[in-house]
Amino acid sequence: MRTSDFDFYLPDELIAQFPAQQRSASRLLFLNGNNGELRDEQFIHLPNFFRAGDVIVFNNTKVIKARLYGQKTTGGQVEALIERVIDHHTALAHIKASRAPLVGSRIRFSDQFDAEVLAREDDLFLLRIHDPRNLLDLLDSFGALPLPPYIEHAADAVDDERYQTVYAKNPGAVAAPTAGLHFDEPMLQRLRDMGCQIAYVTLHVGAGTFQPVRTENISEHKMHSEWYCVPEETADLIGRAQAAGHRITAVGTTVMRTLESAARETGKVQAGESDTNIFITPGFEFKVIERMVTNFHLPKSTLLMLVSAFAGYDNIMQAYRHAVEQRYRFFSYGDAMLLERKDLAA
Repeated sequence: MRTSDFDFYLPDELIAQFPAQQRSASRLLFLNGNNGELRDEQFIHLPNFFRAGDVIVFNNTKVIKARLYGQKTTGGQVEALIERVIDHHTALAHIKASRAPLVGSRIRFSDQFDAEVLAREDDLFLLRIHDPRNLLDLLDSFGALPLPPYIEHAADAVDDERYQTVYAKNPGAVAAPTAGLHFDEPMLQRLRDMGCQIAYVTLHVGAGTFQPVRTENISEHKMHSEWYCVPEETADLIGRAQAAGHRITAVGTTVMRTLESAARETGKVQAGESDTNIFITPGFEFKVIERMVTNFHLPKSTLLMLVSAFAGYDNIMQAYRHAVEQRYRFFSYGDAMLLERKDLAA
């Protein structure tokens, strides 16, 4: 397929710039991948689509304040976006500057600490922090929340709270797993009270999630790599649920990519940690997930290709046309979808 096959018309005013007043106050578009049925709902009614025994898997990554501003020793201004924290003092970063910093040079960030450029790896720079403090602590003190490029305001205290899931635990992401932003504690408790089983994985979302597909032939696109971890208890829970015939629901594309990556070799979810650059496009054979909660994605994006693979290309494109006509709110702070997998929908 071609990248242009995944384009659609989206008025700018439908790109959500701010979150809904309450997390669960967004709208929900249900899509049955088997017959293409669309149903306009409210997210607060999401539990009506679940039953006892269902497993719902969330990504408990935590967004870090990954954007830093500084100066080169020559005086040139630098903006850095930490892509991946490697250890307490080392990170990979995207760097914007009038001229790319040289290997061996230093950058002074926030007039507080120095970083040395150790190497360049394609579009990323390997930085070594020269400061006794932990890098995550430095980011928390001097960094800024890296809102997506289509959100036009600078991050403020509201974003610090709302561009983070209520169950965020493990710091390392530079973008939120946005399907999870709709869930609040009452919603999670309601699902538990119904007999749904809650599980967690971690995938640290990288800035590559916003990178456009630059090739017309999608098979030529090189997917970015992200670190993930599947705990033993999550793998065991999913295995038992599958054996008992219960449904597995992914909250977000990051959970989808994690679990399908962890099941690629054996067909069953394996516990452990690894990197994944899995690229899910139409024709992909899903082994784990039967349903997913997701937001509306960018035109011509890898995430739109993923949901098209899951619920059917024609179904997704029709659903997006419907969402535009019905004035749904798009992207990170926008409304949600509940998708049932094509050919396996109830």
